[in-house]
Amino acid sequence: MTLQGKQIVLGVTGSIAAYKAVELVRALTTAGAGVRVVMTASAQRFVTPLTFATLSRQAVMTDRVTLEDETTMPHIATAHEADLLLVAPATANTIAKFAQGLADDLLSTLFLAWTRPVVLAPAMDAAMYRHPAVQENLARLQGWGVRLVGPATGELASGVWGPGRLSEIGEIVQAVTETLCPVRDLCGEVILITAGPTREPIDPVRYLSTRASGKMGYALAEEAVARGARTILVSGPTHVSPPTGVELIQIETALQMRTAVLDRLAEATVVIKAAAVSDYRVAQPADAKLSKGEAPLTLELVPTPDILKEIGAQKGARIVVGFAAETGEVVRRAHHKLMAKQLDLIVANDVSQAGAGFACDTNLVILLDPAGGAEELPLLPKRQVARHILDRVVGLRQQKNRVEGGG
Repeated sequence: MTLQGKQIVLGVTGSIAAYKAVELVRALTTAGAGVRVVMTASAQRFVTPLTFATLSRQAVMTDRVTLEDETTMPHIATAHEADLLLVAPATANTIAKFAQGLADDLLSTLFLAWTRPVVLAPAMDAAMYRHPAVQENLARLQGWGVRLVGPATGELASGVWGPGRLSEIGEIVQAVTETLCPVRDLCGEVILITAGPTREPIDPVRYLSTRASGKMGYALAEEAVARGARTILVSGPTHVSPPTGVELIQIETALQMRTAVLDRLAEATVVIKAAAVSDYRVAQPADAKLSKGEAPLTLELVPTPDILKEIGAQKGARIVVGFAAETGEVVRRAHHKLMAKQLDLIVANDVSQAGAGFACDTNLVILLDPAGGAEELPLLPKRQVARHILDRVVGLRQQKNRVEGGG
């Protein structure tokens, strides 16, 4: 799918990541889009307008408005001519202007005049990104229908490791493509997704849990919604913001997750079990905080329910996808789980590998099916992994429909 004939306005703001927007212009034009760049005054301290004008083959718009521009009202004209506004990188300052309705430069004025899709790719230091003001501004923009891409987690310009890196160019282009040329191949499906960890109480203060962040399950939910599915997300505790358009059910324990999943199972045509559920729980959690004593503490643990096995046993016409996070003999163990739990597909990964463990923005997986197929994917952002998984779901649905139709 290309962006042939689409007109995009690219807002570039004052971040060290502004140099990456140069490659973004190249990628968008290669995909067939026309790109008109709008630069803030701060952005011009990192990259010159001439660079963008040369690559886009269009004059760059800045705050230096001429008399002729004033008579044509460029922010209004541009808002009517283009198909999408993309701001990459989007700084905390620009995000705040957008969220508060300020219009003190050309880009923020353009945003207020814009009535078509908007995509923002934030880039800033980790502490800034985590600040409640920034999070509230982003949530407000999402509530208005603005699509966010990233940020990614990694080493930042300050030398700190954390969230705030501009997303990869390919991921930004993919978000633009999905927004302008949406694939709705999951319309009619009701997809039930589980995500995150569970917490099994020891006492009112302590609990047993896993290292799962929920990022993979939330990426699956976001992709499912984008492709037209009605999406139910059953999530353990996580700091990830739920995608717009999902029905979110929040739980804490494995028993609560089992209840929530089984209560909604009859509605689901597809189940994707991405949660890392605790395998054991404390048999009798203490009613009061356990004090640290001289003697070692012994906890009696009992297994939690095997939710995925229960789903597989009553699969019927549903498509059921499981996950297997392993640290050794990944394919063998995942294949055993696939067959034992009557799954249609299992997503296996070695969580000891760099970039593939919990709390990462990327994943390195192998997709296994009952026929013996094994599709090994390269290290990819989790949203792209989600895309591959749901591509397989679409294929499985088409296969089931052919079998039922006798084709």
